[in-house]
Parts: sequence; structure tokens; C-alpha cells
Amino acid sequence: MKRLRMRTIQHRTKSFLIVALALATSTAIAGGPKGGKGGSKGGGGAGSAKGGGGTDAKGAGDAGGEIEMDADPKAGKAGAKGGGAAAGGAGAGAAGGVNPDEIDMGDEGQKPSDLSADLAASDQVTAVKTGPIKKTPIAWKDIIVVIRKPFLKVRRTELNPFVSTTMNDNMIRHNTIGGEFAYYLTDVLAVGVEAQYYTHSFNEPFDLVARQARRLPTVNEYKWSTALNFHYVPVYGKFAVLDHRLVAWESYFTAGIGVGQSEVIPRDTKYPGFTNLLIQPNLGVNMRFFLAKWLTINFGIRDYLFIDKFEPTNRSPTMNATAVDAAKNADSAFINNIMFQIGVSFWLPTSFDYTTFR
Repeated sequence: MKRLRMRTIQHRTKSFLIVALALATSTAIAGGPKGGKGGSKGGGGAGSAKGGGGTDAKGAGDAGGEIEMDADPKAGKAGAKGGGAAAGGAGAGAAGGVNPDEIDMGDEGQKPSDLSADLAASDQVTAVKTGPIKKTPIAWKDIIVVIRKPFLKVRRTELNPFVSTTMNDNMIRHNTIGGEFAYYLTDVLAVGVEAQYYTHSFNEPFDLVARQARRLPTVNEYKWSTALNFHYVPVYGKFAVLDHRLVAWESYFTAGIGVGQSEVIPRDTKYPGFTNLLIQPNLGVNMRFFLAKWLTINFGIRDYLFIDKFEPTNRSPTMNATAVDAAKNADSAFINNIMFQIGVSFWLPTSFDYTTFR
């Protein structure tokens, strides 16, 4: 009887071991965390001399950084009844495996991110570093130098021969040749004297009116004029020609007072004409371009204002036949004689020196 009982105990022990091994294997395959926990408790039972399955000891199942789950109560009871060495080994083997379907939560000991710390770190990274300035070599041809004023006029004399033509008379055109002598008190202010001699020619409307209306127009011709002028230069500048040469220029205003003479052109040549002495204020705007230290070219528009006298319309052998009578009964009219001028100026002395005031 005793031998038979020993066989029965050995047979039962083997059956329990097989069942425990099957449960441990199925638990490890079904879920890593539960299998690791059961393996840890089974390993504790293997370390016990009495085979009681230590529940406080944790094995290799916690070493993988996995999420700890509650242990399956069935697996714990099987490990306690099974006595443990085989169950402990199976649990350790299951805990050592890696399941590709597991969610990796990272290191549990990692500290949560701090927004203020991240912003401070970002400011340190993006801060502009101070240090010596790196100089880039520049070619001399890339340096553009704005030259100082290339022409000085103070205490210099301008001799300005010019020609001009009438712009606003459609009956008669006057062309002049003249000149001006000006002295610059400062670089922007000058006083000068001018004189002009006039020639005239009739425009096409003069003949058309005579043919269509059977009546000759009443016109005067200008003989000469002279004036005392003042010049003021408020604008000065320079411009580049084809990005190669700088040309200096200036614009100036002119105002003056002078005298001139006009002569009546009689409609009928058998009656004599007469002359008028004119008081002629003038206003103008001009532009000057500097070609050299002693040479400039000038353009301008001048308006000569005066009151002129014209031949009377009722002239006959018995009325206004003489020049004196015609002048007494002449018709008066206010005239704006606008002329375009172009000339060349020569400057004396021909050179100048810059002076730096201290």
C-alpha cells in the first residue's frame, strides 16, 4: 500500500506541475504585464525552501519598464498550489520577452515639461551674439563720392550774350540779339545790366486777315530795350549723364526794370509812323548748366510788361495825318511780350578757390 501511495503522490505532483506550466505559458502569451507579475510571484515561491510561493517577492517581471497591472487571482492561486520552481522559471521567461503590441509609455521617472523653462531656453538659443563686426572688402569702384559744388560765382562777373524770340504774338514775330553783364555779390545774388536789339517779321495770320477782311491789322515793332536786373538762385542740383558724368545745374529768378522803344507800322504807307518810349518791368525764370569753371549754357523765359500806343483807326488826310496828331490820339493797350532766351555765359575770373571758414 505504501508503494502505491507514493506513486499516486508523484503522479499528482507531475499533474500539478503540468497544469501550472500551462497556465503560466498561456498567461505570458495573453498579456505581458499579467504574465510578468505572475512570474515574479512564482519566482518568489521558487526561492522559498518550503515551496509556499512568496507573494511579497517580485522577480524579473518589473525590470522591463512595463505598466504594472493587477495580478490575476487565478494565476496567483495556481502558483501557490504548484510549488513553484517551474512556475517561477516560466514567469521569468515570460517577463523577459517583448510584445510588439505593447504601448511604450516611456520612462516613468521623466519629469513633466515646464513652459517657462522652454521659453527661457528658446531665448538663449535665438539671442543675438555680440562680438566684433566682420568687415567685407569693398572695391574702390563701388564707392560713390558726392562731389562738392563744382562752381562758385561769388565775386565773379558773368558775360552773357543771348538770342531770344517772341512766344505770344501771332501777327508779328520779334527776334533779338542781346547781352547781359552781371556781377555776383554772393553765390546766390547778382545784379546786372542787359540790352537787346530787335528785328521783326510778319506771321501768316497778318496776311490772311488783310486778304479776308480787306483790312490791315494794327501792329507795332520793337526797336530796342535795356534793363537793370536782379538775379536770385534758390535751386541748385546735379544729375548724371548715362551714369558716367555729373552735370551741375541751377535755376534762378530774374526781376528788373527797364526802358524800351516801339514804333508804329502804319497801315497806309503815305502816313508817317511814330515811336513810343516804354517803361518795361520784366520777370523771368532761367536755368543754367555748368560745362566748365568758366563756361555755362543758359535757358530762360522773360516777360516784359508795358503799355504801348497803336495807330488810331480813323486816320485820313484831314484827321491824324501827322505823326504828332496820331500820337496824341493813339489807342493804348497793355502788352505782355513773352520771350524765350538762350545764351552762353563766360565767367571772369576763369577759376576760383574754395575757402573754408574757421
